[in-house]
Amino acid sequence: MQESKQRPDHGLASRFGSALNPLRHLGSLGFLFFWMIAVTGIYLYAVLDTSATGAYRSIDAISREQWYLGGLLRSLHRYSADAFLIVMVAHLIREWVLGHFQGFRRFSWLTGVPLLLFGFACGVGGFWLNWDQLGQFSAQATAEWLDSLPLFASPLTRNFLSTSAVSDRLFSLFVFIHLGLPLLMLFGSWFHIQRISLAKVFPPRALSAGTLTTMILLAIVAPVLSHPAADLSRMPTILAMDWFLLFIHPMMYITSPGFVWGTLTVVLLILLLLPLWPQTHVAPIAKVDPENCNGCRRCFDDCPYAAVTMVPHPNRGLARQMAQVDADLCASCGICVGACPSSTPFRSVAALVTGIDLPSSPINHLRHELRTQLGRLQTQPKIVAFGCDHGASVNSLREHGVAAFSLPCIGMLPPSFVEYALRDGAAGVLVAGCSHDGCEFRLGQQWTEQRLLGQREPHLRTAVPRSRFEMVWADSGDEATLKEGLRVLRARTEIIPGPFHVAEPA
Repeated sequence: MQESKQRPDHGLASRFGSALNPLRHLGSLGFLFFWMIAVTGIYLYAVLDTSATGAYRSIDAISREQWYLGGLLRSLHRYSADAFLIVMVAHLIREWVLGHFQGFRRFSWLTGVPLLLFGFACGVGGFWLNWDQLGQFSAQATAEWLDSLPLFASPLTRNFLSTSAVSDRLFSLFVFIHLGLPLLMLFGSWFHIQRISLAKVFPPRALSAGTLTTMILLAIVAPVLSHPAADLSRMPTILAMDWFLLFIHPMMYITSPGFVWGTLTVVLLILLLLPLWPQTHVAPIAKVDPENCNGCRRCFDDCPYAAVTMVPHPNRGLARQMAQVDADLCASCGICVGACPSSTPFRSVAALVTGIDLPSSPINHLRHELRTQLGRLQTQPKIVAFGCDHGASVNSLREHGVAAFSLPCIGMLPPSFVEYALRDGAAGVLVAGCSHDGCEFRLGQQWTEQRLLGQREPHLRTAVPRSRFEMVWADSGDEATLKEGLRVLRARTEIIPGPFHVAEPA
């Protein structure tokens, strides 16, 4: 099931690479397009005559007389608005397909859905400011649609009965809609990412550069030009529709205003009620052991969803602070377990205790199973594989004589477990997880890689040779990459003389 959900990701990853896969950066691409709209919009607003009689002339002039700057920025503004709406819808669909709308993701889903309405309203309002025939058609169609509801004392369509009815005051309303709603949307976007730690609001540089270059080329090859000026004495007959932003108008005329309102209401209700859909499995949240929590804040720093906060420690003789887990935000990913320094004690203990642990996958149980499976393994050289439930399945390696352990997220793996495996007789350790920027819990793959390479605490001790472990980042369905990593590790361990030996600290 997980493999079929990720199939579109795999297709684009093969072309762009995992780290530059656009489907994995839809949210940050949305922010990029938003700022492109904002920057180009500032210039356009500076040259826009916001009067009813001067708006069309000012916009048309910069498109034809200043095509190298004003015209280019106008085209970028329009195409960025289209792209912004496209990536927003694609982002929503992708999160829905992956099931990212319940539990700890409920807040992000419920704050993200209304942003679609803001984005759509902002985009439609931009056509009115131009006040050409397309803007006239959109404004009149919107007025008819709103008039179908018993909300206003007088019909909005009265504002478009004659040329004299379209006043500067009406244009001030258009300006407020097109400029005021984006400010509300910016606040909504900030609110949307509040419960996401280290949210990426910009795509990788290469993807940003490629996206910007594509948009500029599109603006040069197909510049946006105005239709003839609006004329309320006649109905426009031939229009170059923007089907991404203005599709709702033809839909209303093909059906009815009531049908469009009903469809919109049903779709919104479905989207807003999705988080209430019963969950098939709810994993227990992480639990803090005050007697073993020293308030180091590493779990607080590493949690992808800000589920860990620091509170006063009940035993001030032990530490000033201790971690506390918010049950509504906890993803049960175990990344906090891998971050806890007491999960990686460089000492011999009968039972491995930690300051924070997952009740469903206790770290001491993993330590016990590691020793047990290595003791039973007959193949030489002995290989241990730690993997992720959401990435390429390490369980498929057991038929190749490997002691395999699948965790809720590879970020749950304390770095010292690589050393434990080598001490217990393994010749090499394979560490596998989701591909770059493909982690089910966002940061597990990134934190694990940095910990093993000594770039993040807790880190793997330098006494462990780099040749003794191999990291493979592959998604579900890409077990071939996993097996290739195993082949490379086996080949390397076969030429390393003798087993791994390191003195255990007292």
